[in-house]
Amino acid sequence: MTATSLGPAYNRLWLATALSNLGDGIRMAALPLLATGLSAEPVAVAGVSVAGQAPWLLFGFFAGAVVDRFDRRRLTVLVDVTRVLLLLVLVAALALNVAGIALVYAVAFACGVGETLRDTATATLLPPLVSDADLDRANGGLVNAEVAGNELVGPPLGGYLFGVAMMLPFAVNGSIMALAAALIFSLPSVLALKSAPAGGKGQIWADTRAGLRWLMAHRRLRALVLLGGLFALLDSAWFSIFTLYVLQVLALPAWAYGGLLGVGAVGGLAGGYFAARVTRLVGSGTALTGCLGCAAAGQLMLGLTTSVPVAAVGLAITSAAFGVWAVAGRTLRQRLTPPELLGRVSSASMTIVMGAAPLGALAGGFVAAGWGLTAPILAGVPALTVGALACHLALREPH
Repeated sequence: MTATSLGPAYNRLWLATALSNLGDGIRMAALPLLATGLSAEPVAVAGVSVAGQAPWLLFGFFAGAVVDRFDRRRLTVLVDVTRVLLLLVLVAALALNVAGIALVYAVAFACGVGETLRDTATATLLPPLVSDADLDRANGGLVNAEVAGNELVGPPLGGYLFGVAMMLPFAVNGSIMALAAALIFSLPSVLALKSAPAGGKGQIWADTRAGLRWLMAHRRLRALVLLGGLFALLDSAWFSIFTLYVLQVLALPAWAYGGLLGVGAVGGLAGGYFAARVTRLVGSGTALTGCLGCAAAGQLMLGLTTSVPVAAVGLAITSAAFGVWAVAGRTLRQRLTPPELLGRVSSASMTIVMGAAPLGALAGGFVAAGWGLTAPILAGVPALTVGALACHLALREPH
């Protein structure tokens, strides 16, 4: 599958997505490094990550109502331009040596707010650009662009640029984001919303409640969103202690942690690449059920072995399952949701995942402290198995 076969408009959306997520990965690595240089307090440094993630929990559900009410293309451009200006302020403050930890918090929080709007809007931009039959292929390309930028390339590049010059990663992030905004602005005007959703102007809260009521009344979408949250929670529970697992259970040196992360990234990218073929072969419901089952099998391998090759295979399986889930779940959500509600349904799904991940990480830490490092890994196996059964029952193709 090549992006070119999906048309020039999709190519521009794909490139904008890749650039935006690359910039996000650079910034997410550089901001904590900057905070470390400005404050030696661990709580102050950790607060940068909290400031960046808090907007999803505070505004995530409302972001969908905003996206459904306004022109999604122009909203995406406006968000990107605003974040470029914020980064310019930070670069100027660093150049003048007047940057403080409060400014770092403000930039992290404001960029996080923008991310809730941009990620939600981006999830709605694709359907008008490609045929319904090509949604899975197109989503596979976008998901891999997100993973590569956010996780594989962006963070190490951000760390390297910060080592060269403190302001460099933020200048690069701003430049990349400006180019992404220009690409989004070049997309066809068909992306504009034909009419605002029901409710008077300013009724964002009412629109949000209406969207959530619709979502909760839709059996298949409700199950998809809730199971996605469960998957994220269980995945974060063991990944939060994965460093200790590598050092103590597998008895590997610290540098091997990065190598295993690379194995996981390759598995995730492979899952995203082959997701369309899998869903076309077995159907979306069966593919999603299989993702939970494969994740359970992968975690069982991780939890019962001290062998590095077996652990690497288990990690690749779980990561590939997550990659297929991301593509198949997003495609099914786009196909089942009316266009005027897609922003709210997408933001609800992403907010639940973003909320479940830190809860899972916290729970994983407590479970590991009480019952050992493999306990969070093995505890997810029966939960994922039950989730797979629930997925099969809820997402069966209607006859």
